[in-house]
Amino acid sequence: MRFLKRIFLVLALSGLSVIALGVAFAVRPLPLKSTPLEFDIPPGLSLAASARRMADAGIGFAPWQFSVFGRALGRAGEIKAGSYLVEQGLTPLGLLDMLTRGDVTQGEVVLVEGRSFAQWRAALDASPDLRHDTAGLGEKEILARLSAVESHPEGLFFPDTYLFSKQSSDLDVLRRAYAAMRRQLAAEWSSRNPGLPLKTPYEALILASIVEKETGQSADRPQIAAVFVNRLRQGMLLQTDPTVIYGLGERFDGNLRKADLLADTAYNTYTRAGLPPTPIAMPGLAALRAALHPPVSDKLYFVARGDGSSEFSRTLDEHNRAVARYQKRKGGPG
Repeated sequence: MRFLKRIFLVLALSGLSVIALGVAFAVRPLPLKSTPLEFDIPPGLSLAASARRMADAGIGFAPWQFSVFGRALGRAGEIKAGSYLVEQGLTPLGLLDMLTRGDVTQGEVVLVEGRSFAQWRAALDASPDLRHDTAGLGEKEILARLSAVESHPEGLFFPDTYLFSKQSSDLDVLRRAYAAMRRQLAAEWSSRNPGLPLKTPYEALILASIVEKETGQSADRPQIAAVFVNRLRQGMLLQTDPTVIYGLGERFDGNLRKADLLADTAYNTYTRAGLPPTPIAMPGLAALRAALHPPVSDKLYFVARGDGSSEFSRTLDEHNRAVARYQKRKGGPG
């Protein structure tokens, strides 16, 4: 009996020692190779593998020790993937809390309205915080990865500032932007003005992209949309330079010539009636609203004044006088 008591005493003391060591480990600040220190935990990584990754990044602990600590607290399966930033003074308990809460650092990318899909891809490619899974993929393959129903990417993505966990996929950002545009377009289409000469939401997206590219000052956007809606109603040519420029693609050198306006392409609204086949840029929410909620107007023409604003005219004679007054070369719909 005395022998058994000694064994129980030894086991109790050993248990208390383990607990004491565990508590000491939990609250002792971790040495860091540098401060602040950043590291990534990829999706699907176990606690043990995450501990090894953190130690390799410069956190001074034995990976097995942190792994045992996390399992002892029953949190081994709660580690969240992402990019983390830690500073001197952090304890193992604080680190485990951070990992299980998912207190990740974030990157951001600004996708600007009026830019083309090619320009958006360049912006995504330039982000050091994204994983570039679209590298080497063609436009149709990207759309397939996004399960998009459209065959052309222009105009399909909503301009915004997108926050993401560092080393997220650029496809994830595009997927969010695609879903956001579908939501915004559906909402504006459902509340659109009655009697618009637009048959589908996609046609509205095309018109909104033209309005976006033609707008010099935001205050003019609704009137610009009204001009194009009036022209579509009357069967007039839209005659808008940005569509011609888009159709020229890489051939456009910054100087739009008369020959370009006369050369027929699918996007030349000087030679072809109606809307072009696809959007020509990524329209923002204001352009969507202007295209689907244009004000009542009798204006059919506009020309840039040179200060970013536009002069609107009801007749061709008025427009020609405005062109003579503000520009040597006609601009905007003619």
